[in-house]
Amino acid sequence: MAAHYESKHGTVSIPSEQLYMSFTDLSVFTQSLPAEYKDSVTADYDTLHAKVQGFDIGVRVAERRPYSLIRLEDDGAPFHFSVVAHFEAEDPGTTDFWLEVDADLNLVMKAMLGGRIKEALDKAVDGLVSVSQGKKPQFPSDLG
Repeated sequence: MAAHYESKHGTVSIPSEQLYMSFTDLSVFTQSLPAEYKDSVTADYDTLHAKVQGFDIGVRVAERRPYSLIRLEDDGAPFHFSVVAHFEAEDPGTTDFWLEVDADLNLVMKAMLGGRIKEALDKAVDGLVSVSQGKKPQFPSDLG
């Protein structure tokens, strides 16, 4: 059963070109992880794999549209999903950023995960907005 989730929009204090470029190489995401998570995440330019709450989840870049969109698809996950990061230029130096997820979830998984997916997407947007304003990132305590 297909499910669609969209995060809230956030104004990131980084130009869209620069923000987009920071998302193009997935290996960059491992550099800012706290030490306790580094062993459970591997990445290269096009793929990222992680063990989260006992599940092996992987993504690969399926599409890059310079400065406006990056689409990731599952790569070895227990169900099919895609994640789209949107980068829309706003005033000079800022970007409207939001995320969309489409996932093939059965009714039980949709009931269990639906609200948590939307919440996680909103937290990711809030976190990026905060970091762009010079605040220290907060990592969820329930990842491991």
